[in-house]
Amino acid sequence: MFLFLSKLLPIFIYPLGLACLLLLFAFITFWKKPRLAAISIALSLTILLLTSNRWVSLGLVRSLEWQNLPQTELPEADAIVVLGGSVKPASPPRPWVDVSEAGDRILWGAQLYKQGKAPFLILSGGRIDWKGGGQPESQDMAEIAKAMGVPPSVILQDKTSLNTYENAVNVRKVLDSNGIRRRVLLVTSAIHTPRSLLIFKRQGIEAIAAPTDFIVSQQDIQELQSTPQSTLLNLLPDAQNLSDTTQALKEYIGMIVYRLKGWI
Repeated sequence: MFLFLSKLLPIFIYPLGLACLLLLFAFITFWKKPRLAAISIALSLTILLLTSNRWVSLGLVRSLEWQNLPQTELPEADAIVVLGGSVKPASPPRPWVDVSEAGDRILWGAQLYKQGKAPFLILSGGRIDWKGGGQPESQDMAEIAKAMGVPPSVILQDKTSLNTYENAVNVRKVLDSNGIRRRVLLVTSAIHTPRSLLIFKRQGIEAIAAPTDFIVSQQDIQELQSTPQSTLLNLLPDAQNLSDTTQALKEYIGMIVYRLKGWI
């Protein structure tokens, strides 16, 4: 039930869901309380305009992504842990496993192994039956890793975790059951890294950030004010900006919820 509610309830806090609720409220109250309806419509429009603004989205995303930038070359560790949420199953008409927007996770994890950063590659991620289904995501990631030249003998899997907390708990069990010390390179999307590090460290794992899948680059920041045309365009609403803002808010809300549950 917690898993379902954790997917459902935040929808009404995120910008799009909140704006829809306000518009629904305006529709219901329009005839009897037009002033209240007008205020609700104005609030929904303000929310959408602000959160789909490039300046706002880049600022929120950067506040998370740039927290754990490696200052030097990544050190060697006892294992490389790659979190799920980055691949799609080989369901028809897909001819093979597809990488999603966050597919850099498994690509970077496999690359780190090939660089000799650790002797084991731990892939963590199951699949929710009522949300896509299919074989565990860890198996799909393993297929990609093997295609990139990672030996099957060094790939360990956590096939059941459905959220970041379960990722950490199950990875700790994988480490302990295989006699691997708890010093790992933690590979996940940069925006997801701050929350992931806190959760893994809470489980007694010495997690070293190895972020990837960056949304915000130095060039993106420079382009904000590079020309008058760029400045104007970045002020206008854009669906991708709204999506990026929502991702950042998801992480901040997740930190609050996980802290309340004692997971970080």
